[in-house]
Amino acid sequence: MTAELRPASPPLTERQEARRRRILHATAELAGRGGFDAVQMREVAEAAGVALGTLYRYFPSKIHLLVATMRDQLEHLHTTLRKRPPAGDTASERVAETLMRAFRALQREPHLADAMVRALTFADRSVSGEVDTVSRRTTAIILDATGLEHPTPQQLSAVRVIEHTWHSALITWLSGRASIAQVRTDIETVCRLIDLPARDTSGGGARAGGGAPAGGGAAGPG
Repeated sequence: MTAELRPASPPLTERQEARRRRILHATAELAGRGGFDAVQMREVAEAAGVALGTLYRYFPSKIHLLVATMRDQLEHLHTTLRKRPPAGDTASERVAETLMRAFRALQREPHLADAMVRALTFADRSVSGEVDTVSRRTTAIILDATGLEHPTPQQLSAVRVIEHTWHSALITWLSGRASIAQVRTDIETVCRLIDLPARDTSGGGARAGGGAPAGGGAAGPG
């Protein structure tokens, strides 16, 4: 049965949650040592101390497992960022710092980063729920960094573009086609979309709520 057809699962018990944590920890350890190919379901089960059938009940495939691992890594990052928020005078500076901190965390574990990104790339419809959760967490991290209580539609659109750029930059770096300096330049450039004033649709010179002061007629992202 695919993830689309499975009914919503009840909350995990404390014991089940501990088992899930062991599984994700084992996955991260294996991926960190050998990348995508090193994550085999049987090896994960053995390292986590669970039966193979139990592992499949939690995660129907290796792709589900690695996407869940990325979600777990992002949740940990989000907690860290809330304890030590990014500095910066503008929303764009704070978002850029946040994403570069996330990038540096992944940079420390390149094999794990590559495995998780490959899983997201290979994910099909059966993993859509897990992929959507990863996307929502990434969005939440970026929105927290902006410090904007009421982002405009243009700013929310900018957030989506920033997410796509960050993901693309991560892929090009992992494949050796971009340097860290290039990644930083791309991230800082796209994050400036957050500070653009909202497009004036009423003729009254509306500006993006909570963002930088509106400039001379600059348009928001299309």
